[in-house]
This record gives sequence, structure tokens and C-alpha cells, in this order.
Amino acid sequence: MPQILGHNYIGGARSAAGTVTLHSHDASTGQALPYSFVQATAAEVDAAAQAAAAAYPAFRNLPASRRAQFLDAIAAQLDALDDDFVALVTRETALPSARIQGERGRTSGQMRLFAQVLRRGDFYGARIDCALPERQPLPRADLRQYRIGVGPVAVFGASNFPLAFSTAGGDTAAALAAGCPVVFKAHSGHMATAERVADAILRAAEQTGMPKGVFNMIYGAGVGETLVKHPAIQAVGFTGSLKGGRALCDMAAARPQPIPVFAEMSSINPVLVLPEALQVRGEQIARELVASVVQGCGQFCTNPGLVIGLRSPQFSAFTAQLSTLMAAQPGQTMLNAGTRASYEKGVRALLEHPGIRHLAGQEHSSNQAQPQLFQADFSLLLEGDPLLQEEVFGPTTIVVEVADSAELHAALASLHGQLTATLIGEPHDLETHAGLLVLLEQKVGRVLFNGYPTGVQVCDAMVHGGPYPATSDARGTSVGTLAIDRFLRPVCYQNCPDSLLPQALQNANPLGIERLVDGVSGRHAL
Repeated sequence: MPQILGHNYIGGARSAAGTVTLHSHDASTGQALPYSFVQATAAEVDAAAQAAAAAYPAFRNLPASRRAQFLDAIAAQLDALDDDFVALVTRETALPSARIQGERGRTSGQMRLFAQVLRRGDFYGARIDCALPERQPLPRADLRQYRIGVGPVAVFGASNFPLAFSTAGGDTAAALAAGCPVVFKAHSGHMATAERVADAILRAAEQTGMPKGVFNMIYGAGVGETLVKHPAIQAVGFTGSLKGGRALCDMAAARPQPIPVFAEMSSINPVLVLPEALQVRGEQIARELVASVVQGCGQFCTNPGLVIGLRSPQFSAFTAQLSTLMAAQPGQTMLNAGTRASYEKGVRALLEHPGIRHLAGQEHSSNQAQPQLFQADFSLLLEGDPLLQEEVFGPTTIVVEVADSAELHAALASLHGQLTATLIGEPHDLETHAGLLVLLEQKVGRVLFNGYPTGVQVCDAMVHGGPYPATSDARGTSVGTLAIDRFLRPVCYQNCPDSLLPQALQNANPLGIERLVDGVSGRHAL
């Protein structure tokens, strides 16, 4: 395996000017791994941001096809990472090798997907209101609009997806596709993994002739604030806790030049189980739901943390089945000691709450997180009890029983913004409760029918976002090709000579892209 230096990546070179040293750990044993990482100094954070700013003009002005080649090269480098790399990731995260191999495929796949977006050209959003005499006999301005990258983007790695939401993850892919150089802040839970992936990105950058500073990476605790406040940074991508995401939002808003923060933070992803579905396939739903709750030790942002059903003998039997199944689930090792401590704190708060009843789950032992099932009074949702609104990151869910349809609507109306909501029902169920969809559309970014929210498909139509506190900006997504929109801004050209226009807006349409011309979409020249 290549040597891990633990030095920061700045402008295509390595830098280790600081004196604070950090260590990577084995997630299963807690023991330090034989790697050390040098925390970036304030001067190094500045240098990384400046390197990204210096790379921005050349990088954003490259033909989209060149950026697509870069993304494809990154994907190839990721796919070429060997079994030693997979073993390293499993040691740092306790995630099984099959999960890491699958996540690596998702990570390289989303790079290739954004390369397709660049070649397709729709990301430009080209709009033309043309003043050519043969098209517009009356005098008017010639207005042409397209979108460019906002500038250098700070990206924060996520703990629970060491590949797909980290160094070369969705935020990095979207930013690079938009023409925005990246300064990546490595997550402390998998710094060695981050280094191997950063090396892959830089190999791809060198192969495809990208400017120095197109990708930079820094290590350290506390360096994120310096990065977000740096005047060269023009947007932030973050996946993590509500506390961490909100802190970044506040920092960015307090800058002399406020910038957007696209933070994915907290979601309990309610699952609504409707009556006829319970009658037809209650046992199957119970098995599938428990499997979703404990998948990956519950360490998914779409983990179902709340189950709601209408009071009935069938729902009581369903709850009993959930309890039996959850009690039989084994403990699992979490990503790191900090994650496990946070999970245990959340479970303890639920256990101590007088309005919440513990239905199943063993006591915590060693470093294993034990799956848990709770039941809460409906009144707690109406009262806005924070324990029912805040995510417990881990294999835990809470059952809430409502008396009737009115209470069901009231329960959903009381919920904060979510990434997902799920409706489990037979056709008649869904028709009878059709009004729920109108309500859920206001609360979530993705509504599922007869499925489970764990597992996110990377494609054009996916939305992995939602109203606050699921994300800081409900207009975007951190998964799927729409994610590029977060790092683009529109520019309009009025009466600009054709020779000076970007190719996406020139009369001849040399890129052959779809454009909106005088209200009509097409690929034709003017």
C-alpha cells in the first residue's frame, strides 16, 4: 500500500507546517493506527483557499468536455484502488468490505454521471430572448443567459459515508462539474481513507491537465471555521449533525460577504403504516422495517426513526412483532467511539423520558451498539417534544399510535422538515388517505410508497434534501444530477456581440445543446 504521509494538499503539493498531530483509529478496537496527520495551520488554510481561487478562472473556462474527462479519470482512479484500500476503509470505519466495495462503485458512478451531465449541456440552462431583426421586427434588447460555477467551494466530509459523501463524494463531484475548485476538509474518522482518495483525484487531475489547486485537502479540528470564513470560498457543502451544520450556516451568514451553505443535517424519516397493508402483509412489513432500521447499524441519514400507525388490533400486533424482531437483532460496531457515545446518549434520553416506553433492545456492552425500539404518546408529537423530532443516529426507532385520521394528519403537521417520508399501504389505503400526500409534500424531499428510505439511487430524478432541519436549503439535493445547481449562478448578456458570447449562447449553437430560444426549446442555430 502506498505510504500515507498525513500532509495537507495545497495547490498540487503537500504541506505540513503545523505542530498539532492527529491520529487515525481502528473503529472496532479504538486503537490508534500507524498513521499521523498534521493539522493545517491558519496560513495553510489560507493557502488552500487561495490555490482554489487561483485555479478557478482557468478551470471554469475549460470546455465542459474537458471537465468531463477529469471526472471520468477520477472514476477510473477510484475503481483502480486495490483490496488494501478496501481493508483500510473497513479498519477506519468498521463497515464491511462488501459495503465499501459497493460504495466505491457508487462514488465512481456519480463521477461518471456528472461527466454525462457536462457532455449533455443542460446544466448551462441556456435561455435566449433574441433581437435578430428577422425574428423580432420591433426594437428590443437581445438577452442571453447561462450559468457558471460560483467559485471555490468548501466541502466537509461525512462520517457515515467515507467514500460517497466524502473526499470524492457527491458534493465534490457536483462542485467540480460546475467548474468550482474544491477545498476539502477531511473527516477525522477516516483520514487515511481521505488521503488515498485525494491521491486518486490528483492523479486524475495530472492525467487530464487540470490547473494546480483544482482540488485541495486539509486536516484538523477547528480548521473548518477558518475555511468557511475565508473570503475566497463562495459556497459550502456539508453532511453531518444539526449542530455542526447550523454552526457553519451561522458563520457563513455572518461573513462580510454571506455565502450559501448546503448542509444536510437531521431527519427522522417517518414511516406511515396504513390499515389494509397491515391486514394483508403485517408480518412482512415488520421484517422489512426492522431490516431497514438496523441496516448499517442505523448509520444512514434516511434511517426510519419514527413509525406511525392508526390504532387497531392489527397495529398492536404489528408493534408486538416489531418488538420481537428488534429484540433478536445483534449489536453492531459503529463508525467510531464518538458516534457510539452520541448514540448511547440519545438512547439514554429516550429511556429516561416519562412519556416514552422502551419496547425492545438490550443494554449496551463493549463497543457494540444495540438496536432499540420505543413507543411514544401521540401527545408528545403535538407538544413538539424535541426527543421525537431529533434524530438518534443509530439503530433505533419510535412507534407512535394515533386514534384516527385527524390525529394522523395532526401528527404529520407537527413534524419538522425531513429528507423522506414513507407510505406503506394497499391501493385502497392510498386512495382513502390521499390527503396525506399533499401534507407530506410540504414536509419532505422524497415521498416513498411501499418501500423503505435506506438506500438512495444516484440519478437525474433523485432528491436527497428537504425542508429545515433536514437541510439548510430545501431547494437543492446532495444526491443526483440536480446537485450541480447548488454551485452554479446565472449570468445574463445584453446586446453582446456574438463573437464574445460563451459558446452555449452563440447563434450557431456550436455545442449543439438544448436551449430555450424565444420561449421555444430546441437545439437549432439562430
